[in-house]
Amino acid sequence: MQTMNSRLISGCRRIVSANICNPLVQSRNLNLHEHYSLGLLDQEGVPVPRGEVASSPSQVRSIIEGYGLTDAVLKAQVLAGGRGKGHFSSGLKGGVQICYSIDDAVKVSEGMLGHTLFTKQTGEQGRPCNDVMVCERVYCRKEFYFAIVMDRTYNGPTMIVSTEGGMNIEDVARDNPNAIVKIPVDIHKGISDADTDKVADTLGLQGDQRVQLRGAVTKLYNLFVKYDSTLLEINPLAELTDGRVLCLDCKINFDDNAEYRHQELFQKRDWSQEDQRDVEASNAGLNYIGLDGSIGCLVNGAGLAMATMDIIKLHGGDPANFLDVGGGATAEQVTEAFKIISSDPKVKAILVNIFGGIMRCDVIAQGILEAATNLKLDIPLIVRLQGTNVEEAKALMGMSNIKILPIDSLDEAASMAVKLSDIVGKAQALNVKLDFSLDI
Repeated sequence: MQTMNSRLISGCRRIVSANICNPLVQSRNLNLHEHYSLGLLDQEGVPVPRGEVASSPSQVRSIIEGYGLTDAVLKAQVLAGGRGKGHFSSGLKGGVQICYSIDDAVKVSEGMLGHTLFTKQTGEQGRPCNDVMVCERVYCRKEFYFAIVMDRTYNGPTMIVSTEGGMNIEDVARDNPNAIVKIPVDIHKGISDADTDKVADTLGLQGDQRVQLRGAVTKLYNLFVKYDSTLLEINPLAELTDGRVLCLDCKINFDDNAEYRHQELFQKRDWSQEDQRDVEASNAGLNYIGLDGSIGCLVNGAGLAMATMDIIKLHGGDPANFLDVGGGATAEQVTEAFKIISSDPKVKAILVNIFGGIMRCDVIAQGILEAATNLKLDIPLIVRLQGTNVEEAKALMGMSNIKILPIDSLDEAASMAVKLSDIVGKAQALNVKLDFSLDI
């Protein structure tokens, strides 16, 4: 289930192998660009390098000249990990570049801006680079890793610390898990001197650097709580050759449930960095996460959605998505859900699993029929409905001319979806067109 889990993970960037976070927590989190995150740190008094964001090569030149610098660091503002090892559609290699002159920086920015960056986390489609962050170049003596996540194991915030910073923490978790130390914080009492001492001890800092670190960690924790964060990651947290301790890179995720408290932050969401299906789902009020399987899922309730995906896996299939229409979905929302699911070319069959408590099954049925008619679905549609107005829903589907396979048992429905998905996949691979006729 690694592929499915990697898209559903909540917390520290999929460090499943280190068991840092629970990988089966479905959530949607706001992910801001680095320059916004570093701006928040600066606003809260956390030491960061000087820098500004630019959207054109001319702005890159102006920023460097304004700071009076001879060299600078350019960072592609793309919401994906592994930028440093990525490559652009322009041919430029590396989304983080040290530039040794202003002209060099301008040339590098031309290879970044307006081009697509590809990394291990972007997939084949990549992500557009619309802005770059121009930072002063600093010289590091040591680089560390520091993060705060919400960890169910400790029922609250947990600091994650490692002396091996400036590299992919996933690689550290795989190759040297003992180098990663977890320090839980009592969310009711807040961070204590003992907690910050543990961080300093783990990183081996003494003297003035220890004092700087403890102050920075305290401010980072307070920022994490203040803004309802789910992840705050500093990689690297650096001790410089001049003795300063700085946060050189920052990634912060925010709980979408707290949007009403931080509307100014959520207005900074960059939809160009999101999967188009995620954007459409958000606009329709649906909870959607695209996965890599071939069986589209439309379910009401996060728990039932997870159970549905589990039983698909049990029968040897792979879910193509997590999609929760919620308890009060309308026929229009159901239609929009089908649009999103069917837009995925990997989907070979769709399984609908609805338990009608607050949700009425006849409303779902009406949405299914409208969607199947309007979208001209040509893949198998398996529907399992139970609960409020289920008989009315079955009557609606029975009177229609839509080829729907109704099954009362979830186990049988999942098994059928897996089998039909496999048949459709093999037929498409052979360029054979199927015509499903239901003997019902």
